[in-house]
Amino acid sequence: MLNFFPGPSKLYPEVRTYLTDAYDEGIMDAPHRGEQFVQLSRAVVGSLKRRLNIPQDYSIYFTSSATECWEILIQSLTKKKSFHIYNGSFGEKWYEYAKKMRPEAEGHRFDINEVMPVESLDISTDTELICITQNETSNGTQVTATSILNLHNRFRDTLTAVDATSSMAGLNLKYIKADIWFASVQKCFGLPPGLGILVCSPRAIFRAKQMNERNHYNSLVSLYEKMLNYQTVHTPNTLNIYLLKRMLEDRPFIKQIDIDLIDRANELYEFFGQFIDFKLLIENEEVRSKTVLVLEANERLVEDIKKRALHHNIRLGNGYGPWQRNTFRVANFPAIDNEEYEELKRFFLHYYA
Repeated sequence: MLNFFPGPSKLYPEVRTYLTDAYDEGIMDAPHRGEQFVQLSRAVVGSLKRRLNIPQDYSIYFTSSATECWEILIQSLTKKKSFHIYNGSFGEKWYEYAKKMRPEAEGHRFDINEVMPVESLDISTDTELICITQNETSNGTQVTATSILNLHNRFRDTLTAVDATSSMAGLNLKYIKADIWFASVQKCFGLPPGLGILVCSPRAIFRAKQMNERNHYNSLVSLYEKMLNYQTVHTPNTLNIYLLKRMLEDRPFIKQIDIDLIDRANELYEFFGQFIDFKLLIENEEVRSKTVLVLEANERLVEDIKKRALHHNIRLGNGYGPWQRNTFRVANFPAIDNEEYEELKRFFLHYYA
């Protein structure tokens, strides 16, 4: 089965070997307070910083998922409210969840073909955290590095958090331009679900220490204190952390992955742009995602394409949210080989032959 589902998506084939090695090395039942795990944790943190160009003074924490990070950040970095800028389902879900915890949380929705409107945003001075989704998996849009920098420059005194679930480990993100970044590993990392990566600037940790919120097992200040010794507050997903270590060791540095992924994204957009019966959902090239492509057509055609693809052992991504019935999605993640995309192209050319 060729898997183009945008998460959980295709695993790196080496994962099979990594799993066997993890068993042989006693990783799966290693005590998470023991030296074996501490050494593993230290190695992964170092590899993440080197391979993904994360600043050395930023800190890294292990969570269960990106959605857990939503909770951690709202409870540990805000007393009153956050401000959410979004154009799709996952950004909106983060906003709706924040309102349950902090009823005064505010949000601003912008159009899927619009550049994030930084200059026109009205964000009050008592906002403690600005939240954006860098790559919106539901509709195939992205917020550019320039927009993130402009947001940082305009609201310099407010912490900025970035959901990078569908782009971390695929794109060369400019971490220095925001205070918090997070993702899950079942997309561009090419690993099984069940592990989240939370990246925090010194300024974010300073704020967490100031608040000193300790009412939850996953409070950020508690995560910080445990990670000083490369440990976690909870029993971690040790196996997935080990898989992450091995994957990082065997992959190129992010600069090369970014170049390859963007080149392939451009080729895929050009290919899918030639068809008449369906079109690219995102018309504005500037805001098109490089890692998730979304194609729009009438509901019957979308359903037929997905069914025929499955018959040819090709799994396309379902539409999501408001676009659930009239779109399908195609992941452009590093673990998927170029030849698999050539097979996908042959399917579509045959479909319309």
